[in-house]
Amino acid sequence: MKKIIDVSHWQNTINWEAVKGAGIEGAIIKAGGSDAGTYKDFRFEDNYYKATAAGLPVGAYYFVGPKCVSKADGVADAKRFLEIIKGKQFALPVYIDVEVTPTSAKAGATQACIGFCETMEAAGYFCGIYASDISGFKNRLNINELGSYSWWVARYGSAPKYATANMHVWQYTSGGSVNGITRRVDMNECYVDFPSIIRSHGLNGFIKPAEDKTEEPTADAKTIEELTAKINELQEQNEALQGKIDAVKEAIK
Repeated sequence: MKKIIDVSHWQNTINWEAVKGAGIEGAIIKAGGSDAGTYKDFRFEDNYYKATAAGLPVGAYYFVGPKCVSKADGVADAKRFLEIIKGKQFALPVYIDVEVTPTSAKAGATQACIGFCETMEAAGYFCGIYASDISGFKNRLNINELGSYSWWVARYGSAPKYATANMHVWQYTSGGSVNGITRRVDMNECYVDFPSIIRSHGLNGFIKPAEDKTEEPTADAKTIEELTAKINELQEQNEALQGKIDAVKEAIK
């Protein structure tokens, strides 16, 4: 079990060296959202670079707004998220944060989560879903349709009782006190060695393991043969990427 925090601009400027010295083992950083227009959290860059410089593994999350209630909405938010995190590496998962979608739109919000996660996975990221145990996973989502993804579950005062099957991170308080952070901070227990899994599978911006290279076609190869070889290569790459994502899911079950 690892002790990790999640932060946003609400924590103001953070002394990440002090945070690591306090025994924190990772951080999930707010990247942006669509709950107040679409935006990037203005402390995301500072938090990302200083946390990684301090040697902490980091993840990121995107807070979707109340209108994220269809698969197309989830895909659109994922694309915005990808733009924000482009060029960075994340040893912890990246998450869709579902807190404010209407309870009357459970089916749509569930499809939004699926669209979001599928888009992130297609881009080579290990993606999960954040929501509270009851008001999120129970009241806002059809949890039985989300078993393919890792869950980051919030419940304060007692352990989660509803969203437990795929719970790999538990946010157990919003009132944590950590040296290096002047305001209260969310505290989490993480039950999976995500950094080892994500790095070894070449996900979340990390360099993929070396792959065997096929022999280059000869200079006099016919055009149709070259095109066929290229198509086969692209298909193999897509299958390899999906295989890595599937392997990660199996490893954390």
